[in-house]
Amino acid sequence: MAITYTWTIPTLERNTSDGGVYIAHWRCTGQDDDGNTASSYGTCGLEYDASASDYTPYADITKDKAQGWVWGHVSKDDTEAAIASKIDAIANPTTAAGVPW
Repeated sequence: MAITYTWTIPTLERNTSDGGVYIAHWRCTGQDDDGNTASSYGTCGLEYDASASDYTPYADITKDKAQGWVWGHVSKDDTEAAIASKIDAIANPTTAAGVPW
């Protein structure tokens, strides 16, 4: 069964003095064809040098740029594999609770 993954960056924390981003918050959500979902959320500490030639000011940061920073710190493949495992456990439970009446 196919799983669709959606990566988002809900917020970036930055210094207001120079616009440098030092923390990225991220979420990855997976959903299978039956509607089972699971997600993972985390943060990445980022370092920047406002005087570097490749520095990107806050106003110029794109979603793709921020996502690249996250994937530089978080394994996309491992995160998606963990979510797939969670979805598999939801779709194929090995335990149950309740009463028979």
